[in-house]
Amino acid sequence: MAQPDQPPGSARERLVAVAAEGLASGAPLNVGSKLLQGWLAANNVPLELIGVIPQLAALPYGFKVLWAPLLDRWPLPWLDRRRGWMLALQLALVGVLLLLAALAASGSATGPHGLQLATGLALLLATASATQDIVVDAYRTDLLPERERGQGAATHNFSYRTGMLLVSSGGFLLAGRFGWGAAFTGCALLMLLVVPFTLRAPALPPVAHPVRSLRQAVLGPAREFLRRTGPNQAPWLLLLVLLYRWPDGLLAALSIAFLKQAGFSDAQIGLLDGGWAIAATMVGTVVGGVLFARLGMNRCLWLFAVVGAAGNLGYAALARFGGGLPGLIAAVSLENLANGMVGAGFVALLMSLCNPRFSATQYALLSGIYALSRTLLALPSGWLAAQLGWGDYFLATALASLPAFGLMLHLVPWGGDGCRGAFHPDRDPT
Repeated sequence: MAQPDQPPGSARERLVAVAAEGLASGAPLNVGSKLLQGWLAANNVPLELIGVIPQLAALPYGFKVLWAPLLDRWPLPWLDRRRGWMLALQLALVGVLLLLAALAASGSATGPHGLQLATGLALLLATASATQDIVVDAYRTDLLPERERGQGAATHNFSYRTGMLLVSSGGFLLAGRFGWGAAFTGCALLMLLVVPFTLRAPALPPVAHPVRSLRQAVLGPAREFLRRTGPNQAPWLLLLVLLYRWPDGLLAALSIAFLKQAGFSDAQIGLLDGGWAIAATMVGTVVGGVLFARLGMNRCLWLFAVVGAAGNLGYAALARFGGGLPGLIAAVSLENLANGMVGAGFVALLMSLCNPRFSATQYALLSGIYALSRTLLALPSGWLAAQLGWGDYFLATALASLPAFGLMLHLVPWGGDGCRGAFHPDRDPT
């Protein structure tokens, strides 16, 4: 397909749109996890149900690739093929949050019918939020030219974390002062504030060859990806997506358990793993965006992977040599600074692998493959830590970056200009 020489809107307008939609993606995630959990606990809901309801409601995030083809196939008849869906989903999220606010204000969450309704609303919230994530990722991929993807990925990650922070901190502050109904209402207003930005965001041009059937929407993304990358290279690209952030998943699986066993208090862990960690991640995304603009994607993917491994080594040093609270601050800071940089580079990599015709499905599929590194590939983490001990375990998590480095030698060489198999409009056979 051919794209216009000039991308829609100015560079500033594109980044503002990416920032606004990133905030809209991050906010509902923490509503469905942290805020919902706090509300249930405040209403003396049994701990067994508190552990089940938020996790059950989060299932749509893991299965969103199943309905992503529908968004490539059927754009809504207003705005453009991505913003129409974003507007509809944001208004739906506002509605669900207001229903949660009404349920919270009624004080009926503790009864069986109230819990059923709360679970249903949480599931609706997660479904709408996961679907919005599909469209926001696709819109960002379609909107940004290649030269802006690093800065755009950093902007998205920064605003995504900002949305999470506003909900987790502002929501609890509102709940403490005005009640849980006010907390959910505040989150609805936050989502509503994004709607004008969606309406004014740069409009995407129509694609030259839109998806015409559901069969094409389901099978087309895989066929296009295989045709573009070649059947011999496609598995290695998918393996790179799977393994690039594998060290993150191994670290995240047991970092809190390690800190508890190391004797740090809940207050220390909560303070550092909450606001401090998010602030360090935000700094990392900004630094990552600046470096990406200067060094390009290939060099940054190598550099960020090295920094990410260093973040894991910080925990290895803490386990071996101690260091008390200063050591904990250093380890958490390095880990989350690295996460921000790695996240910015990784999002840019995923965007580069998507064709705008199928970006909703292809991005959802690639991000789903990445999610396996934090779930399926992290399953042996507890057994490994028990066998190796904490110091050697965290060293092993750093060494888990070596397979990705081996793949990058071929797919993302240091001196190269982009990932092999990336989408280029001027080379698209359609």
